[in-house]
Amino acid sequence: MKIRVGLGYDVHQLVEGRELWLGGIKIDHRLGLLGHSDADVLIHAICDALLGAANMRDIGYHFPDTAASTLDIDSKILLRKTIDLIAGKGYRVGNVDVTICAERPKLNPHIPDMKDCLAKVMGIDVEDVSIKATTTEKLGFTGREEGISAYAVVLIEKD
Repeated sequence: MKIRVGLGYDVHQLVEGRELWLGGIKIDHRLGLLGHSDADVLIHAICDALLGAANMRDIGYHFPDTAASTLDIDSKILLRKTIDLIAGKGYRVGNVDVTICAERPKLNPHIPDMKDCLAKVMGIDVEDVSIKATTTEKLGFTGREEGISAYAVVLIEKD
């Protein structure tokens, strides 16, 4: 069996007038993430990690933010397409480990729903999806609630 690991990172600005989507679920908050798609930083970080692990460049290469086809797209669709892309090279997801950096809203109550959603989209067991949430102790753009970032590490496998 061949295994590979990948690391992904994404960040989006928090703004008024947008919905907040994280881990494929909508979270009630006064601010949402600004982006060409739904700006789900958690999913975007996973996509980058998966693509990197498979040596297939990055999310912007496959789903450019200049394409009309990705305008306001649900990031779960991008994740599903990413799973299909790596499957085309014979890979499947082993596990995913993600850290979300956000001062607010508090994300811990939403983590079980995020895990369920992502496991379904990726076609893996919920036990193979780890999501952690942290703050930056009011430091930097995250601490000032100007944006949210996410880091993802993935393991992919090929027989």
